[in-house]
Amino acid sequence: MRRRLAAGNWKMNGSRAALAEIAALAEAFPAPASEIVLCPPATLLAPAAARAEGTALRLGGQDCHPEPRGAHTGDIAAPMLAEAGAAYVILGHSERRADHGETSAQVRAKAAAAQDAGLTAIVCVGESLAERDAGETLSIVGAQMAESIPEDATAEALVLAYEPVWAIGTGRTATSAQIAEVHDFMRAELTRRFGAGTGDAVRLLYGGSVKGANAAEIFATSNVDGALVGGASLTAADFGPIVAALEAAEA
Repeated sequence: MRRRLAAGNWKMNGSRAALAEIAALAEAFPAPASEIVLCPPATLLAPAAARAEGTALRLGGQDCHPEPRGAHTGDIAAPMLAEAGAAYVILGHSERRADHGETSAQVRAKAAAAQDAGLTAIVCVGESLAERDAGETLSIVGAQMAESIPEDATAEALVLAYEPVWAIGTGRTATSAQIAEVHDFMRAELTRRFGAGTGDAVRLLYGGSVKGANAAEIFATSNVDGALVGGASLTAADFGPIVAALEAAEA
């Protein structure tokens, strides 16, 4: 039985004052059946971990370098994230792929580094609007999966997030049928590659303008085990209803 997961990606937002949202979220969900993860900017990770200590909340980073150490100015190694209190790390987000030219091969190397450091990698895949309109969604997602996921990936070290690029921060959300098509495809691809045990155990998240108003419908969709949430995760008031919908789905 896969434990459902709500992951919040704060992106390049937040300050020390925003850490109060962690306490508010933890108070609202002291013993959740699902798993709640917040991924603040690197500057806030250690104080966020301190604030979340003793609660059910877990923390994650937003990226890591494929090497565990070295002359890589401005980068953060996976072991550093773990030492700062992270249990997860988001990798291959479309904004990283677009803004920094990250390739799936680089994402794969980072996912391997995360696994070596004891972190769970949330690997993101998804198509652009032009690719969807061209009918290339499944081929794009399949190629990204094949090239971004390490050969020795385990269900403990991997979460896969489908984030259609055209639905991130646009207010547009994929329909339940569109989400189901991709999530069912991803499940089948994982099972084909890793076998039924691992293939069925890896959690699949949907990301793309997830809000309290549409969360329940999304979580009722085939092979959706939770969500990777952007802007709506910045406050407990916005993220709480999404987590509540996930808790209801878990029950």
